[in-house]
Amino acid sequence: MSEAASTRAPVGLLPSLAPLLCSWLPLQRWFAGKGRPVTGFSLVSATELLPVAARTGPGLLHLLLGVDHRPHPTAGNAPDCYQLFLGIRRALPPHLAPALVGRPTGGPLAGLTVYEGLHDPRLADLILQRLRTPGSHGPLRFEHPGPRPALPALAGPLPARPLGAEQSNSSLVYGDTYILKCFRRVQPGPNPDLELSLALARAGCARVPAPLAWYGSTGPRPYTLGVLQPYLRGSRDGWRLALAALAAGAPFTDEARALGRVTAEVHTALAGELPTARLAGPGTERLADGMRRRLDQAARQVPALLPYVPRLRAAFDAIAELGRRGRGWRAQRVHGDLHLGQALRDGTGTPGHWSVIDFEGEPARPLRERRRPEPTVRDIAGMLRSFDYAARTHRPWNPGWAERCRAAYCEGYADAAGADPRSEPELLRAYETDKAVYEVVYESRHRPDWLPVPMAAIERLAAAPI
Repeated sequence: MSEAASTRAPVGLLPSLAPLLCSWLPLQRWFAGKGRPVTGFSLVSATELLPVAARTGPGLLHLLLGVDHRPHPTAGNAPDCYQLFLGIRRALPPHLAPALVGRPTGGPLAGLTVYEGLHDPRLADLILQRLRTPGSHGPLRFEHPGPRPALPALAGPLPARPLGAEQSNSSLVYGDTYILKCFRRVQPGPNPDLELSLALARAGCARVPAPLAWYGSTGPRPYTLGVLQPYLRGSRDGWRLALAALAAGAPFTDEARALGRVTAEVHTALAGELPTARLAGPGTERLADGMRRRLDQAARQVPALLPYVPRLRAAFDAIAELGRRGRGWRAQRVHGDLHLGQALRDGTGTPGHWSVIDFEGEPARPLRERRRPEPTVRDIAGMLRSFDYAARTHRPWNPGWAERCRAAYCEGYADAAGADPRSEPELLRAYETDKAVYEVVYESRHRPDWLPVPMAAIERLAAAPI
């Protein structure tokens, strides 16, 4: 394959890779089809970022791969599209052995070794170098935010390492300078992580690292595939800081209050840069219907929810009734999946020095839903659930710690936004219930040992008076 032919895969490529990918894909943390047997593949695009024909040294093959599944009773049978970086070598050196995908027995890669290319520092550096220059490479397009280069010249290569944290995407850290997020399960259209980060950069919001470069696919159904941003050296995420505070028996209220203020700053900047809407009447009913639908689907997947369904539905019915009475709320673009792990505190240790990352929203939701304006309380409910999660994972359970953090977070938000989210208790409860239902499904699929954590919230929310 040459660059000119990079949109057309060699004959036999996909059939030769299919048996390997059927075994390898379900083992990846970012693969969303767990529990749904793979029934077939289709090739959306293939791009040779580093030629493999010479069979000397590593090659790098970029794939957008359609994955078909056996029909799921609630998820349907729509194919998923995944972004893959496949390294190609004659043999793997020992340090790359854990990245092995397999060895094709036929096709154009017969006799070679296929592996996860993002784990190879040489190939990771190639991706960074390609991001330095805007332009096209086959069906891929590399872009910068302005006419001037966003990436300064470097004296030498930056050592690359994959970020080891569990996540639904893959990230590469280059030295202590850049971090590249490669989206794994992709959908056509603008990815909110890039879209909102660019909007916040235009607004001058310093709470979010501004994109330096990004890349995507061209064509009638373009995809956003990856974003390069500054790496926040020395920072620690809020989840680890919260667990450390719990382990030490220390309060976390100052940090929680500062996080509330930062959340309000981000919301204010988004509202000033992107269109807002009024959620009322039919819009409120559609919001409640979506929550009811997700609850019913979750109960079919996790029978432990069934006894609580009537009381949980009552929380959603309450906001629908408020809408019928004329109550409305402002809707705007929001983070969509805000929790302690999405907040980074810089290395100074000062409580107020927080940044917010990962504006992709809940990756399992359709893109059109993730880009839809919603009340800001969606993000607030996510962070409140995160405080509860932290307290529940600590032994012994410390409910007072969580309640103090929740109160401080809302106070900090009110200080910066001028409105306390607790002043709309029906809406806050509905969103927190919806989030807890999502958590139940997630834990049942990915971390069954954690299922008691969101189930404890389900019990609490179902028992609360309407």
